[in-house]
Formats: sequence, C-alpha cells, structure tokens
Amino acid sequence: MIELKNVSFEYENRKVFEKLDLSVAKGKKVGIVGESGCGKSTLLRLIAGLYKQSSGSLIVDGESEPEQISRKVSVVMQTPMLLPLSIYENITMGHQYTKEKVEEVCRMANLTEWLNTLPDGLDTYLGDRADGLSGGQAQRISIARALCKEADILLLDEPTSALDKENAESILEALERSTEGKTVIHVTHRPEHLKGYDRIYRMENGVLIETMH
Repeated sequence: MIELKNVSFEYENRKVFEKLDLSVAKGKKVGIVGESGCGKSTLLRLIAGLYKQSSGSLIVDGESEPEQISRKVSVVMQTPMLLPLSIYENITMGHQYTKEKVEEVCRMANLTEWLNTLPDGLDTYLGDRADGLSGGQAQRISIARALCKEADILLLDEPTSALDKENAESILEALERSTEGKTVIHVTHRPEHLKGYDRIYRMENGVLIETMH
C-alpha cells in the first residue's frame, strides 16, 4: 500500500532525511513519534503527495506522482487549511455527499454541539482566514473532512493537538472505529495515542527506528 525506498528530502538546502525506507501494508496502522522538528511531519506530507522527494522511490497505492497520490489519501494536518467557504463546503470540498453523511462525520468529530449554536449551522461562512474559529474548531472541521472522503489511507499529523483531553479521547475513539480495515499513519509526540497500532517508529535525526511491532 505504501512503499518508500531510499527516500531523501531537502528543504532550503537542509537535508531533512536521507535514504529512508518505510513499508506499510494495506490495512495496517503505523505510528511515528519524535521531537518537534525531527522530520516526522515532513515525511507525512511526502506520503500525502504535498511534497516531492529529492530522490528515491515513493509509491502510495500504486501511484508515484504527488497529484495522483493526493487523490488516494485523507489527511488531517496539525494546522488545518480552511477555505473562505461555508463549513459544509470546507467538509465536502466539492464532492457530493448526502446530508446524513455530513451530519454523521460532524458527530464523530464532535462538531454538532457547536454547530447547533450557530444561526446558519453548517452553512456558516468562514472568513478569508477563518477568523473567530478556535484551533480546536478548525481541527475538528479538518477531521470531519478527512472522515467524509472515505479514502483507504488516512494520514494524521497531531490530529488532536488543539483539543482538550476529553475531546481528544472522544475523537481518537471515533477515528479508531471509522478506520477499521484502513491503512493509517499517525504522527504524534504522544505515544499513548498509538495503543493497538501494528508498528511504532521513533524518528531521530532523520532516521526511523522501530520501537514496537
């Protein structure tokens, strides 16, 4: 499902990692932990098709070009990208989903209670920079978007970093239920969020070290 061989990546003339290998079989859940700035989020962006490796081979579900890879995955980034559209449009991203489906993912992402306080609910328009939203609200919209896409591969970059403990635990449980049978790569600095994962790696100095399988 996901195969990296001898992958190197440079950013602004700085080597983030070099000759990195990673293989994730279909339906497996893999966690990557490490300190801030170690390259784990960059690695996730490569696998998401947001970056292109400097050298080496990267194949995600049979695709090697970033534009094609991005169609195969759902991504929740630590800093969500929201567009100056309605909340509904930020979740559906131009795809046609039933209203019931959108409401379901909103419940899973703990958005429903907040949406019920808004006069326009899901039709509430977000400004150019989503001003007025808390980090947690933006993150939950991003999680609902990823759940709506229903891709076979889910990539998570600190998906609950802006949430309180109660919301974080609830959403992690929802993600666990909704990703059964899917391929998951979860980047976090909290190993306790990776219970039940098939493999866990620690990234240190651009190197992946397996700590559990």
